[in-house]
Amino acid sequence: MRILIVDDETLARDRLKRMCEGEAQHEVVGEAANGTQAVQLCDELQPELVLLDIRMPGMDGLETARHFLGLDDPPAVIFCTAYEEHAIAAFDLQAVGYLLKPVRKDKLLDALGKAVRLNRAQLSALQGDNQARRSHIAARTHKGIELISLDTVRYFQADQKYVTVRYSEGEVIVDETLRELETEFADLFVRVHRNALVAMRHVEALVKDGDGHVAVRLQGLDETIAISRRHLPGVRKVIKRL
Repeated sequence: MRILIVDDETLARDRLKRMCEGEAQHEVVGEAANGTQAVQLCDELQPELVLLDIRMPGMDGLETARHFLGLDDPPAVIFCTAYEEHAIAAFDLQAVGYLLKPVRKDKLLDALGKAVRLNRAQLSALQGDNQARRSHIAARTHKGIELISLDTVRYFQADQKYVTVRYSEGEVIVDETLRELETEFADLFVRVHRNALVAMRHVEALVKDGDGHVAVRLQGLDETIAISRRHLPGVRKVIKRL
């Protein structure tokens, strides 16, 4: 089995690697120190299984696993953690492998033998009522899977079936609907047009053109985003609260 190990602690990764490589049927194909690296390596290396820490700086293990599901062939996941409260929920659901640190070799080998491919229903059940909102947007580009920090996103703009994500370093296309993004990030983005959501934290001002049409100017961007008459009153209320 091709395995990717993800943990922000080097010693923890080394320990898991030694236990896996002691078995001829398993091969560690890569290591990652955080969720962003994990998603990129998973797309490149196509592991069959990921040993995934839950509490990591930035993107945690649950969100990382959600991003795996965007891949054409998502891997099975065994969560590894020092926190028992997550383990109890996972064992009750019997959805994925779950190991408490320090991981014992016999427990690891048993989990590897029973590992099943993670699907959306299983992950949703694992998260339950405490589902965490994403901190990154995943986009497939010529570089592979790119993760865009939500803090850097200026706006989402729909064009037919795709949505452009404009962020501080450029733009990418994602296969998500504007409605889905609006629902998930309702407290961070405001709809200014039927085809656009803008990040409230990056709004600098509302501006008018020569014809009296109003647009929003966003931090760090030369272009402005048009505000429709229908959405203008709501946008003004939001701006006053900022």
